[in-house]
This record gives sequence, C-alpha cells and structure tokens, in this order.
Amino acid sequence: MYTHGLNTAMTLYQTGTLTLSQAAARAGRSTEAFATALERHGITIREKQLRPGPASGPAPTDGPTRAD
Repeated sequence: MYTHGLNTAMTLYQTGTLTLSQAAARAGRSTEAFATALERHGITIREKQLRPGPASGPAPTDGPTRAD
C-alpha cells in the first residue's frame, strides 16, 4: 500500500494536480524525501524553494538609496 501511495502522489505531482508539499504529505514522506524519490524516478521538481539558495532581488547597497 505504501508504494501505491507513493506512485499516486508522484503521478499527481507530475501532472500538476498537487504541489510538492501536498504530494509529499499524501505519500507520507517529508518534502526532502519525496523530492529525492522524484529525482530517482526522473521527475523534474517544479518548486525552486526546496533547497535554499542565494537570495534573489536587487543587491544590497552600503548607503541610502536616492530617489532622484
């Protein structure tokens, strides 16, 4: 039954029906463990916030920002 739940969750994730966290919960796994299972089965992970990376956005400045 556990394998069937994992396969179902992976299929629902792959088709876009569930998010990564929803599919992981349905499979009874952590988000990280579910992502690993997806990678092992050749399924691309859509969410980019799975593993923290460098912050996006403008680079911080040392001084105040001018409006003129």
